[in-house]
Amino acid sequence: MNKNTVLSWATLIMIFVGLALIALGAFRYDEVAGWGFASVGIGFFANAWVFNALKGRV
Repeated sequence: MNKNTVLSWATLIMIFVGLALIALGAFRYDEVAGWGFASVGIGFFANAWVFNALKGRV
């Protein structure tokens, strides 16, 4: 596996984890903790976007 493949897998995994965290925040927790889960999920999306942008440049 080269570096672009590793970044692709990391991006895919982070998207899945971000979706899972947003789903937990939306459907499982009705209190303030739900907002925290959703914001961390959005942070995972931001990191996945950075990993995707780094493909071919690192």
